[in-house]
Amino acid sequence: MKIDHLAIWVNDLDVMRRFYETYFEAKANDLYKNEQKQFASYFLTFPKSDCRLELMRRADIQDPGQETLGYAHLAIRLGSKEAVDVMTRRLVDDGYERLDGPRTTGDGYYESVILDPESNRIELTV
Repeated sequence: MKIDHLAIWVNDLDVMRRFYETYFEAKANDLYKNEQKQFASYFLTFPKSDCRLELMRRADIQDPGQETLGYAHLAIRLGSKEAVDVMTRRLVDDGYERLDGPRTTGDGYYESVILDPESNRIELTV
């Protein structure tokens, strides 16, 4: 069994698509639209991964970045401590908010946590 994809509601599909393409080498499919449901989405595929990220937009879904019970973050494995440090620095230099790290957690993970353009938490890890 494998996880096929994760999905997040977003306000701006194109801003979010460009973010994941720019920093995480994601490739997006063509924009899907269902006019009847006022729904649109992109599926993003990441290199060396079977798991995809679906970015979804519907006019009646508001405040997608609010902290709520449920999913807390998307973790992206970068392969090394150096890669975590470099990506964290790049994102912070480009104006994205760092919430934590890079650091080694109490359970031994090396990670940092940043916010994407719509305040979704991304955990960068080895």
